[in-house]
Amino acid sequence: MKTKSFFPRLKKQLAFTMIELLIVIAILGILAVAVLSAINPIEQINRGRDTGSRSDAEQLLSAIERFYAMTGYYPWNTAVGQSPNLEWVEVNSGWVVDTSPFSQCPVLNRLSEVTSGLTTNCNDEPGTQELKLSFVTKMDDDRNNRLNVYHNDSTYTSTYVCFAPQSNAMQQEAGERALTDLPEDYPVAKAIDNTDPIEEGGCGEKGNCICLP
Repeated sequence: MKTKSFFPRLKKQLAFTMIELLIVIAILGILAVAVLSAINPIEQINRGRDTGSRSDAEQLLSAIERFYAMTGYYPWNTAVGQSPNLEWVEVNSGWVVDTSPFSQCPVLNRLSEVTSGLTTNCNDEPGTQELKLSFVTKMDDDRNNRLNVYHNDSTYTSTYVCFAPQSNAMQQEAGERALTDLPEDYPVAKAIDNTDPIEEGGCGEKGNCICLP
């Protein structure tokens, strides 16, 4: 009696059909989309950028406070007793002291390591070494969030360093702070509900900036 072989059937059972392969590929595609949605790489990039901006704001704020503690006036002033009023100034190499004898002396250079080559405008004043020169260069890089400095006309109030957040997380943080009882010296007119373009000193579409302290 002739015995029938089961090997051909077994080979067929071990193989994948085209439909099964397509199903597996579709499932992998769905999982990949789900993972990317959860991770949201653009949000992660923006969050990293915002974290860097917060760090830059902290460095600048600390440098300004140390300069004031050492001299008794702010780096955009030239002597004790001058009004520290600074309405909303973008931080870059073009930010200058306009008061004689320091006319057109760059504020960031006064806070950095040297004022080499700027002695005419800076009245032979040495840099205070509160900031590294790399920080000064970084402030002119368009890839970074713009920093803005604000101080009202009272010497005994806070200096604020602000930026427009790019990530959803920090935009939410800025929005929540806008709903709290803000200090009297807070730059409300500029940092809250200011939907002007960032390039024009605004806080972007969400309208609220992150301000330190």
